[in-house]
This record gives sequence, C-alpha cells and structure tokens, in this order.
Amino acid sequence: MFSKSKINEPGPKAGEAAKPATPEATPQPAQKSGEFKASAPKAKPPASVLSQDLHITGNIKTSGDIQVEGTVEGDIRAHLLTVGESATIKGEVTADDVVVNGRIVGRVRGLKVRLTATARVEGDIIHKTIAIESGAHFEGSVQRQDDPLNAKNAKSGQQQAQPQQAAQARPANSGA
Repeated sequence: MFSKSKINEPGPKAGEAAKPATPEATPQPAQKSGEFKASAPKAKPPASVLSQDLHITGNIKTSGDIQVEGTVEGDIRAHLLTVGESATIKGEVTADDVVVNGRIVGRVRGLKVRLTATARVEGDIIHKTIAIESGAHFEGSVQRQDDPLNAKNAKSGQQQAQPQQAAQARPANSGA
C-alpha cells in the first residue's frame, strides 16, 4: 500500500512552497555575492600616503598610487604619483600620471604630467602630455615622446654600452 513515491510525495507537497522559495532565495544571494566579488577586483585601493614628517632615503617602486607629503631622496616608480605642496623629491620620478604640487629635483617621466601653480621642478620632463599651470616654477627641458616610460630603458642601455666599449678600448691602447 505504501510506495516510495507516496512517501516522497507528502514531503514535496508540504515543502513545495518552501522548496521553490529556497532555490530562488539561494541563487539570489549567491549571485549578489558573486557580483560583489566580481566588482571587488575593479575597486582601486587607496593611494599610499607618505606623511609630511616622513623622510625616506632610497628608491620606491609600486604598481599602485602614491601621495608624497614628506621628503624622498631616491627614485620613485608608481602608477599615479601625487607630490603634495609640502613634499620634496630628489631623484627620478617615473609614473603613468604625475601631479606635482610640491618640489622635484630630478628627471620626471610620465604619460601625463601636470604641474600645478605651486609646483617647483628642477630637471627635465619627458612626457606624452603635459599641463603647466600659471605660477608653476620649472627649470629644465621638456621633451615629448609617445612612450616616455619605455624609452628610458632603450636610451640608457645604449648610453651604458658605449662607455663600456670606450673603456675597454683605452686600456688595450694604453697597455700596448
């Protein structure tokens, strides 16, 4: 008289209202959490801030963003570099975007370089696009390149190779 189907039927009948609600409720939170996870990698982390009382001696390299308010004696490589009004950088700066409100003593390389009215740059600027606001102080040369970030490697490699060849030729001549 009893069969497995009859035993299973009352369960679904009693839970039919619950079962459709449960599968519908379960995928929605899963989709929401999935959507949240998908958007999480797109969220950009905040910039690293080097405070006004910080003095760094050495090079800094990151694929993220940096905001410098203190003093750096060394080269900086970043995605976006913001130099605060109170900041001083003594070294080469290389970034996709460079916004200078403070002081840089050294070469600046960037796809986009912006000198605000409070900027002071003493050195060459190699850029793809540049904006210099009225009031900015700049001493050096400006050179436009389509890829200012990679051009450095090719030029410095050529410059380093030539002195080595010359140095090797001199001892051979002086020893003979």
